[in-house]
Amino acid sequence: MIKDWHGLLGTFTGVALLTVAVLPLAVLVTRARARRRRAAGFPPASAWRTSSAEVGIVYGTVPWAWMILLPGAAAGTATGRTSLVPLSDLVTMSTGQVVGNLLVFAALGALVPLRFPAFASTPRIAALAAACSVLLEAAQYALRLDRVSSVDDVLLNTAGAVLAALLSRRWWSPSVDRPLPVPAR
Repeated sequence: MIKDWHGLLGTFTGVALLTVAVLPLAVLVTRARARRRRAAGFPPASAWRTSSAEVGIVYGTVPWAWMILLPGAAAGTATGRTSLVPLSDLVTMSTGQVVGNLLVFAALGALVPLRFPAFASTPRIAALAAACSVLLEAAQYALRLDRVSSVDDVLLNTAGAVLAALLSRRWWSPSVDRPLPVPAR
């Protein structure tokens, strides 16, 4: 039975199915966190916004990171491969790979500024996404997953986060996240 689970969750299809399956849990966690914030004195809109951003960052990023870290056929035996020449792999990537790389940190780019106002600038989002992407590519290499660690992946992952940040920019308002004053009793 455990082997069946590993066989399913170790595939792109399995990760996608699990992501859809945990959507109700993500909604429940968002609701619980928003209730807790409202009880702590946050305005309802701020409580929902912050809670949705937190859960959305995790829900929108973890499945992509999981897929990036899925092992290839010769994992553990193949030496790590790298491609450090910018834009050299881009011409060989399929449209699906390019779109997938753009989506890896899109949730992070769109939602981090809502949760962490200090990141509410495009250069900061780019730096965060690039750092996270470099960590994933380094993990691919270090864990010998039989995958290519490419600078083009880092560039596309970062570009996706920046594009998502630019699209969500109008919702970045740090003043909304302050709790309401608690009345004296």
